[in-house]
Amino acid sequence: MGLSLEQKQAVVAEVSAQVARAQAIVVAEYRGMGVAAMTDLRKKARGAGIYLRVLKNTLVRRAVAETPFAGLTEKMVGPLAYGISSDPVQVAKVLHEFARGNDKFVIKAGSMANFVMSPKDVANLATMPSREELLAKLLGTMQAPIATFVRTLNEVPGRFVRTLAAVRDAKQQTA
Repeated sequence: MGLSLEQKQAVVAEVSAQVARAQAIVVAEYRGMGVAAMTDLRKKARGAGIYLRVLKNTLVRRAVAETPFAGLTEKMVGPLAYGISSDPVQVAKVLHEFARGNDKFVIKAGSMANFVMSPKDVANLATMPSREELLAKLLGTMQAPIATFVRTLNEVPGRFVRTLAAVRDAKQQTA
C-alpha cells in the first residue's frame, strides 16, 4: 500500500530538515540484504549520530532539489539506503565499514556540498581521521613549540642551580 499525499509531504519535510543540517550524504544499494543485517546497520548508524533511512528515490529527489546536494539526483536509481550526517567522515566510515563486511550492501555514491563523490571517493573519505582526531593533532602541533619554549626557559635556572650545587660540593671536598 502506497503513502498518502500527506505522508509523502511529511517524509519530504523530514528529509529536507535532515539535508539542511547535513554535511554529507552517502547512498548505498541494499538489494538482497536480510532484515538482521539492516537492523545491525541501523543500530551502528544511530550510535554514530547518522540519519539512515530507506526511502523512495522520488521523495529524496524532491527533498534535495535546490540544495547543494542536488547533483546526487542522477545517482538515485534502484533500492537505496540514504545515510545523512553533519559529520562527513563519520557517515562514510560507518557505511564503508559495513559494506566491507557485507557483499550485498554496495555504496553507489556520496555527496558533500556541491560535490558528488564516487564510491572510491567515499572510501577515501572513510579512511580519513575523524574531526576530533584532526583537532587533537592540530592542538598537539600548536602546543609543541610552546612546550619546547617552556622547557628551554626552565633549563636556564635549572642549569644555574646544578652549577651552584657543583661549586658547593667542590668546596665541601676541599675543606
